[in-house]
Amino acid sequence: MIQIDLTGQVAVVTGGSSGIGLATAELFLKAGASVAICGRDSERLAHAEAALRERYPQAPLLAARCDVLDAVDVDAFALQVQTRFGRTDMLVNNAGQGRVSTFADTTDEAWREELDLKYFSIIRPTRAFLPMLRDAAGAGNASIVCVNSLLALQPEPHMVATSSARAGVQNLIRSLAVELAPQRIRVNSILIGIVESGQWRRRFDTQAQPGQSWEDWTGELARKKNIPLGRFGRPEEAAQALFYLATNLSSYTTGSHIDVSGGNARHV
Repeated sequence: MIQIDLTGQVAVVTGGSSGIGLATAELFLKAGASVAICGRDSERLAHAEAALRERYPQAPLLAARCDVLDAVDVDAFALQVQTRFGRTDMLVNNAGQGRVSTFADTTDEAWREELDLKYFSIIRPTRAFLPMLRDAAGAGNASIVCVNSLLALQPEPHMVATSSARAGVQNLIRSLAVELAPQRIRVNSILIGIVESGQWRRRFDTQAQPGQSWEDWTGELARKKNIPLGRFGRPEEAAQALFYLATNLSSYTTGSHIDVSGGNARHV
């Protein structure tokens, strides 16, 4: 991919301790940015930090435990970033997981949990980092990028709560883009399909046939799910789309999204 020099800029990645978030943090570090990552699991976060420091020993990196649904945690994380780096230029909102449920078996509590997670994992970090992003906008690049799902535009009946929440989040992202454009803060998203993750690896461990490889198992699932490219996405592929939208490579793009679903989108 095209590489640019992000020296002097600061990127914040929530959910940065694994998967897409970790891959995105690595791209920012590789480009010379200062990077702050957070995650709920302290052990996983420590492993991620160690891995990044091993590959980029001199890189300015901050790793902090933070639950993005906890306003106190998020405000404390933003203060840590401000104290350590003095600014934030790019915010990547990457948190959340899918809930498999139909309308018939989704309880009121499950609906509330799903809506709370999908909305406030974006609302709280955006609110906390917005003052620093406004300051950065005057110096050039200021951006927010959110990881959303293809479910936002293409709902699945077996994921009714997640599909509904994802659609609302996409509306929120578009609304933020319009509101923040006069302040020179760009807001975009990626819509992911199936991307390799620890959750899928665990399913593979329990569901694969004896002797069946990861590539064969995921390839079979991809065909069943009618993914034209015939495989799952990789975290680094989603990360590259996030990197593009976060940086000045996409300086005239806001209120938009990039489809990272292997061609699984059925809408035009």
